[in-house]
Amino acid sequence: MASLNRVILVGNLTRDPELRNIPDGTAVANFGIAVNRQFANKAGEKEVDFFNVVAWRKLAELCNQYLSKGSSVAIEGRLQSRSWETGEGQKRSTVEVVADNVQFLSRMVSTDNVKDSSKSEQPPAQELDDNIPLEEEPEGEDIPF
Repeated sequence: MASLNRVILVGNLTRDPELRNIPDGTAVANFGIAVNRQFANKAGEKEVDFFNVVAWRKLAELCNQYLSKGSSVAIEGRLQSRSWETGEGQKRSTVEVVADNVQFLSRMVSTDNVKDSSKSEQPPAQELDDNIPLEEEPEGEDIPF
């Protein structure tokens, strides 16, 4: 029997990515995203779902470098459940999205909103995805929106 574990989410970061390295030196970034539901509830309000996201290696470094709270992203990945026991012996579990691909959908307008002064406005296209170049804004033309 075949199985499939894929998820695609489009939303906004609820907090800045937290980058750390595990003991073998591999980079891992954790952040949260909020995703609006398409339909309103009975009270006419749109509800929001919150998801924890984990990115590994170079993708983790790029997310930490170019994303901050409020950034719009499209995430493709898989769901992963984990269980552990706390120091007090309590059992905990969580379900999170392990990102395989993160598309940065919003550009940073100014460096005032950037948590790290080494961040630039847009990552180089080859670092995002070698197969899909970034669209560049036309020079000297007004943006239609």
